[in-house]
Amino acid sequence: MKYTLLIDCDDKKGLVYKISKVLYENDFNIETQQEFVDKENNKFFFRAVIAGEVDKEKLKEQILKEVPCANIRIFKKRKKRLFLMATKEAHALGDILIKQYSGDLDVEIIGVIANRENLRDLVEKFDIPFYYIPAEGKSRVEHENEMLEIIKPTNPDFIILAKFMRILTPNFVEEFPNKIINIHHSFLPAFIGANPYKQAYDRGVKIIGATAHFVNNNLDDGPIIEQDVIRVDHEMSWEEMRLQGRDIEKIVLSRAIKLAIEDRIFVYANKTIIL
Repeated sequence: MKYTLLIDCDDKKGLVYKISKVLYENDFNIETQQEFVDKENNKFFFRAVIAGEVDKEKLKEQILKEVPCANIRIFKKRKKRLFLMATKEAHALGDILIKQYSGDLDVEIIGVIANRENLRDLVEKFDIPFYYIPAEGKSRVEHENEMLEIIKPTNPDFIILAKFMRILTPNFVEEFPNKIINIHHSFLPAFIGANPYKQAYDRGVKIIGATAHFVNNNLDDGPIIEQDVIRVDHEMSWEEMRLQGRDIEKIVLSRAIKLAIEDRIFVYANKTIIL
């Protein structure tokens, strides 16, 4: 059986030796291992994929004897469960559905929830449950409570906002700390509101891009997981920019999901460490 072991703590000499010693004494084989030290904040980050029979609580206890105050997470290697949220744009949602169907994204999609109904046919082509929860005539909290009634019992590993175009309240976010992944164009906050690509075109931007991040209670200010950009020029219309932008959004969101499901992300001081 394979597990991913994540450890972060204050840095000091001998940490790799002490952790490896515990793993050796428990007859684990280390298949891959990465470390990083944030020297400015004196923080140590460690990730290893180990093979063997793991008693999680016993292993944590033994590591804590060697490395007191360490934050330890142990994940059994398995297919992660995703719940997707969308509104009306199909590109990000469709890309995830296709990648999961083809096996390029090794996840289980347990449902899609949306505040518009136009994506139902797309989702149901993949035999995935689609839940239409309209927001009209409801407060944000009322709307979110209806969604939570559906999502929470499924116990997802991650919730993916595949261009879900509503701001989530703290009540919703606190239910899934560092488990909600959002994608947006990198124009924020310079180009906010309707049609950011038209706004960017009017300003003559030279690059466009996308950012995937965990959601917290500050709008689009959560820990960044993945980013990328492409160059554009004056010969492109804003519609062409939008097409290019949607492509880069799909790529960045897919990369971020892959990092998350492989248990490679540490969240620290409103940023991420990727190992």
